[in-house]
Amino acid sequence: MKNKLDSTHLVKKITDRSARIGVVGMGYVGLPFAVEKVKAGFEVLGIERNPDRVERLNSGDSYISDVSNEELGKVVQTGRFKAVTSFEEAGDLDVIVIAVPTPLTKNLTPELKYVRSVTKGIAKILRKNQLVCLESTTYPGTTEEVIVPILEGNTGMKADEDFFVAHSPERVDPGNKRYTTKNTNKVVGGVGPNSLECSQVFYQQTIDKVVPVSSAKAAELVKIFENTYRAVNIALVNELTLLCDKMDLNVWEVLEAAFTKPFGIQPFFPGPGVGGHCIPIDPHYLEWKAKEHNFETHFIALAGEINRRMPEFVLEKARRLLNEQGVSMSKAKILIMGVAYKADLSDYRESPALDVVKLLQNDKANLSYHDPFVPEITVGDKTFNSVEFSPEVLREFDLVILTTGHSETDYKTLVDESRAILDTRNATKDYYNPEKVTLL
Repeated sequence: MKNKLDSTHLVKKITDRSARIGVVGMGYVGLPFAVEKVKAGFEVLGIERNPDRVERLNSGDSYISDVSNEELGKVVQTGRFKAVTSFEEAGDLDVIVIAVPTPLTKNLTPELKYVRSVTKGIAKILRKNQLVCLESTTYPGTTEEVIVPILEGNTGMKADEDFFVAHSPERVDPGNKRYTTKNTNKVVGGVGPNSLECSQVFYQQTIDKVVPVSSAKAAELVKIFENTYRAVNIALVNELTLLCDKMDLNVWEVLEAAFTKPFGIQPFFPGPGVGGHCIPIDPHYLEWKAKEHNFETHFIALAGEINRRMPEFVLEKARRLLNEQGVSMSKAKILIMGVAYKADLSDYRESPALDVVKLLQNDKANLSYHDPFVPEITVGDKTFNSVEFSPEVLREFDLVILTTGHSETDYKTLVDESRAILDTRNATKDYYNPEKVTLL
């Protein structure tokens, strides 16, 4: 009876909005989530180790594209949101959400140092009847095998008896205006029945539909599968692109015709590689975990191999185009158009454009880039600043490689004024000129 009473007590605090919420990690996942909780009437403490970010948040200055300054300013003005750099003010929180990065090592194995560090910080302030939710994407078993032992080992308390633990994988799609934190279905799995009840009620307060699953491990696998599904299908169209290049066929024409079928097929498109915080990383978490069970995930490994090959294919086609002009790579002036991993975003994490830049650097090309969302990048030991987009600037280059198709780009001017373009995104399709534009 005690366990049921404890979970009921927290559920009541959540439903009457008296529960205090902590969100660790004020990035693309954590900040929009925190904003939604404040809008619903909760008091939220944002925990972010970067002091510059904390200062900006507390002054209503957003650095995340999905949260406007106006929206953040209103949240700050309510007095129910505050950002801090440590757990010192987190002792009276009722719910703590972890939304920190889960990158890969150079050997493509999971790197959970941020999750472990945050969990150890939480363990120092953990008290009975608190709920800890992990939203960071990770391999199946992380919540039960990493987080729970740290919390139990440092406190002497038991998960699902004294405190509650759940996994609810983030499903953020930065820049998506249709599906936001609020109206994207939320999967939740607990380490026991009390944890599932508390976490399900918690997410139901601000998210339109919550989908419960049997365990935290099942919830972890749901997210990994979603991103693996995308990685495998992107690899399929990337491989088709490589074949079409051999067969002298336009892969974009083939795909667009195929996608007119009203059933049995879903659109995926090729590109210079895969980027962002999910697709290049998450499938390798499952690949790594599968080996514990003596199981080889052949599709995942092959998809990763194909997708990682695409920047080299871009380099190969760039060499061909320069050779047609009689220009060697070491003497070529090349402009990279777009370095963000996705159109109309400033996020360039794992962007394939950076891999293209590295390869061109190795070939001693004279490089510049333009991206209206990314004013500066550092690749290797060199820092680049985004150059102006103008007819005069475009005419300076032997080749433009379009790696990100931002919607605000003036593609007519790009085609009219450029000497040669390698378009890896089919972004110039409305102004396509076969004498100037080569598609991936």
